[in-house]
Amino acid sequence: MSQLFPHARPRTRAPYRFDIVGSFLRPQTLKQARRQCACGECSADELHSVENAEIRKLIDNQKQVGLPAVTDGEFRRTWWHLDFLFELIGVELEDTETYSTQFKAHMHRPVTLKIIDKIEWPSVHPFLEHYRALHAEADGYPVKFTIPSPSMLHLITCVRTPNPQLIERYTGQNDVLLADITAAYIQAVKAFYDLGCRNLQLDDTSWGEFCSEEKRALYASQGIDVDQTARDYVKMLNDIRAAAPADMAITMHICRGNFRSTWFSSGGYEPVAEILFGGCHVDGFYLEYDSDRAGDFKPLRFIKDQQVVLGLVTSKSGELEDKNEIIARIQEATQYVDINQLCLSPQCGFASTEEGNVLSEEEQWQKLAFIRDIAEEVWGGA
Repeated sequence: MSQLFPHARPRTRAPYRFDIVGSFLRPQTLKQARRQCACGECSADELHSVENAEIRKLIDNQKQVGLPAVTDGEFRRTWWHLDFLFELIGVELEDTETYSTQFKAHMHRPVTLKIIDKIEWPSVHPFLEHYRALHAEADGYPVKFTIPSPSMLHLITCVRTPNPQLIERYTGQNDVLLADITAAYIQAVKAFYDLGCRNLQLDDTSWGEFCSEEKRALYASQGIDVDQTARDYVKMLNDIRAAAPADMAITMHICRGNFRSTWFSSGGYEPVAEILFGGCHVDGFYLEYDSDRAGDFKPLRFIKDQQVVLGLVTSKSGELEDKNEIIARIQEATQYVDINQLCLSPQCGFASTEEGNVLSEEEQWQKLAFIRDIAEEVWGGA
């Protein structure tokens, strides 16, 4: 029993006391196979075999470090979000002159999403096969799967894009667009559930942008009511949560950008806290708290019964934090949220895109062992 937290208890359901956001650094063998496949030097089947082998190793490593649930590291993806979204019916990927967000690092080729037809969930989506393969490879061990939040499709096509050119069905009909996105996601969640998924995480950078006073001012200047958009996004999430089975954990990771250890927005959670924390019915929030860009813990006063996974340990660098400082920050957060509603994780994934953050694989695993040890000390186990 922890002396600082005598009432702290372990947790056996997602999100866990010791948790992760989901993505891992791609090993060199996988990066090389991807390059060769892009150049026509190996087939898609050969690339798939390399992915399978590397995911198998990754699962073993996650088990060894003690994670309560394992992911596929997003090894089959180029981007954390676009790969999923452009496979929806009515959405396509297109090249653009500039990327929709500006990171503090050189970006890969700029691409965006375009809505070309009614948005629907397809009968066949590659991420279903990704989940099926992960579930089989885990061999009965709990798994976690990540997909972009539904708000990302609206954000990219209607908020980040000034004067969006929408199809007739959605022109001047924002409610219809949001309803179609919601319906597609309800079907997606059901499809994952039917394959055995009980731990689904929605990744979302819209809230990171809505925390930024600079972004809020920009969007307001373009005629966007940011608070109303935030309420619309919460309604989508709540409708999806309500349609999902009760034994399926649906969580959300809020990110301020994660590319090659850089970011694109800053600002504490206060501007969105009441709408999001007070109104969104997801089972837990994975919150970035690894730097002063995320502000203080005071916005957590709006949390209801959701779990809060504190991202106090950065995934953007290999340097280990001070254990006592992390524990002191957990204690500080208990001013607003009960210790048994708190968990611990890295602030983001280690590789939101295939390029990955600027740290080594060894440092990546050291970070996770560090978080595990703190979780065990605070809550008596993961």
